[in-house]
Amino acid sequence: MNYRRDSRGSRSALFDNYGSIEDGLGVSSSQSHEINEHENDKAVDNLQDRVMLLKRLTGDIHDEVESHNRFLDKMGHSMDASRGIMSGTVDRFKKVFDKKSNRQVCKLAGYFVVAFILLFYLIKIIGYFLWR
Repeated sequence: MNYRRDSRGSRSALFDNYGSIEDGLGVSSSQSHEINEHENDKAVDNLQDRVMLLKRLTGDIHDEVESHNRFLDKMGHSMDASRGIMSGTVDRFKKVFDKKSNRQVCKLAGYFVVAFILLFYLIKIIGYFLWR
């Protein structure tokens, strides 16, 4: 506590000879007030600019989110439609495989597809070695 009192006393003693700080710097109290008001106006303008920028950014983000939501809704409807088509196809396959004769026809068709794919790659490999 004594240190603070001594500090305040020496501070006042230091500036008593020169008057206030503004007077020591050659700036009057009214000029200092105008300077502070000018700095405050600049700060307010700067804050207004930042607020407008943030407002535009949040508006852009909102628009982007809305467009993504519309896209996801469309995709959800498409998925529902494709799910319906797939369930119909699976039901048809179940009907086909329920009969033994139909299963044999499907197996035969599958064997032909596998044979065709193997033959295709075999010809491709042979052609690669012949033309090399």
